[in-house]
Amino acid sequence: MKMIDGGVCAARGFTASGIHCGIRKNRTKRDLALIFSEKVASAAAVYTTNLVFGAPITVTKQNIADGYAQAIICNSGNANTCNKDGVEIAEETCRLLARELGISEKDVIVASTGVIGQKLDITPIKEGIPTLVRSLGKNSSDAAEGIMTTDTMKKEVAVEFEISGRVCRMGGIAKGSGMIHPNMATMLVFITTDAAISPAMLQIALSEDIKNTFNMISIDGDTSTNDMVAILANGMAGNHEIVGEGEDFETFKKALRAVTLPLCKMIAADGEGATKLLECRVTGAADEETARVVARSIISSTLVKAAMFGADANFGRVLCAIGYSGATVDVNKIDVSFASVAGTVKVCEDGAAVDFSEEKAKAVLLEKEITILVDLKSGGAGAVAWGCDLTYDYVRINGAYRT
Repeated sequence: MKMIDGGVCAARGFTASGIHCGIRKNRTKRDLALIFSEKVASAAAVYTTNLVFGAPITVTKQNIADGYAQAIICNSGNANTCNKDGVEIAEETCRLLARELGISEKDVIVASTGVIGQKLDITPIKEGIPTLVRSLGKNSSDAAEGIMTTDTMKKEVAVEFEISGRVCRMGGIAKGSGMIHPNMATMLVFITTDAAISPAMLQIALSEDIKNTFNMISIDGDTSTNDMVAILANGMAGNHEIVGEGEDFETFKKALRAVTLPLCKMIAADGEGATKLLECRVTGAADEETARVVARSIISSTLVKAAMFGADANFGRVLCAIGYSGATVDVNKIDVSFASVAGTVKVCEDGAAVDFSEEKAKAVLLEKEITILVDLKSGGAGAVAWGCDLTYDYVRINGAYRT
């Protein structure tokens, strides 16, 4: 397993593009992205659990119900959510793209991101699709830019690995900066691979993976309406198709984790207004679910996030978040420490304060990446969650989001 360049174009048979078509008023920002596979690919996806969800999710679920797709198109600047004609627009987008690519409209994954409840005009998409298709190439970075909203950086990653002696590649792009919270906090993530795997096993791998990756991120406690993780596997690496459990499937899952984990950290670090990446590592839990619940509760706490912004070693906020998490824990056993490149400082032992240097704690918490270490001392299970600090800029960005 090694990291490589190329993003969603690293795998054989995949090309991508990103253009400005006119959805956004700012002409310097790309607002339409495309990922295309030479061959029809196995497809799988997971979606937001919000009862209010975007029209593209309805259409995508219908299109990949058979387990296959060949293209992904996504616009930014408008979520196509809470629109009476939203489904019609999403379906028309699929038809227009399919006609230009010469594929079936049912083999298109469609996604949107941006302002909720704003009418989406199909005209810029219709006029932009021919250019979008002509621009296809090894342009993962352009596609990564085309799906951004309040993101401040592009998010892409790729890995190379072997299955049964065949070199396979997998890559992904993501967008996400606000309205990010578990179940599922994915914003938009698109993954491609040239490994051969059946749709059923691809869905199993993805559904398992998000439990410890995208469902362990929280920026602001808001689960969005358009969250989607989609993956295409076109089989062009030539390995024997993975159709069941076994060594090949385990290798595939490790490769998937090698792609999704860095994307998680990139999303958390790029939280709206964020200045620090937070990682919460819970150990000593009675079981994995307890560890996940505790880690998510801590990383989601507004007060913990604010304390990290202020470099305040207020461990009481961590204990408080554990206490209301709903997990069954022995609060009289909990140890808490804060760590960064500046060192590690223990601030709580057996659920009670310990003497520590406020100066050292301040130095630890002033760093850009902070780890909150929690030992429940009740078992051997653990979990990791990611988030960011809460700053004044978060309110500024969201107070003027539409304007």
